Amino acid sequence: MNKLEQLAQTNSALTQTVTTQLAKLDLETLNFKPHPDSWSILECLEHLNRYSRYYNSALATAIAHNSNGTYLEDINYSWLGKKTLEMVGPQSMKKHKTVKHMNPNNSKLGRGTIDEFLKNQEKLQQLLQNAKGANLSKKAVPVEFFKLLKLRIGETLEFMVAHQERHVLQALRVKQQLAQQVAA
Repeated sequence: MNKLEQLAQTNSALTQTVTTQLAKLDLETLNFKPHPDSWSILECLEHLNRYSRYYNSALATAIAHNSNGTYLEDINYSWLGKKTLEMVGPQSMKKHKTVKHMNPNNSKLGRGTIDEFLKNQEKLQQLLQNAKGANLSKKAVPVEFFKLLKLRIGETLEFMVAHQERHVLQALRVKQQLAQQVAA
């Protein structure tokens, strides 16, 4: 299985997890915060929505401009790409401070947040399919908070999926913490 197929499979599993384990929860549960500074389930998803609003569009443009039939499956990672993936990967439990406009803490959120997340997941799944005709090592995606820096198409696709995996797991931990509090 190549990298794009792995990412598509992980992305599909994340969509399934949110649909089956989070989407049907009541609003009180979705907005529960274990601590005032931590995020609720909806805040985790809103954080991902904020990234998707930028990166799905940037990826669509990059893929469209770099799909000339020379599909290069291998991703050559840049230093920036490696660092970014290391930071956001689900295996990294280290907390990182997010840029202010991407931090949803204390936002007023409802079910629309889940709907938007699922739509963004569909779009990302389509981008993963479209990327099969692109040069994945082409530096073509401007970094959201500093557009002079660019990530490679493959790195950015991997970043999106890894970042989502990290925060969906965080949302599941919030759900578990609430269940433990209720049981205690």
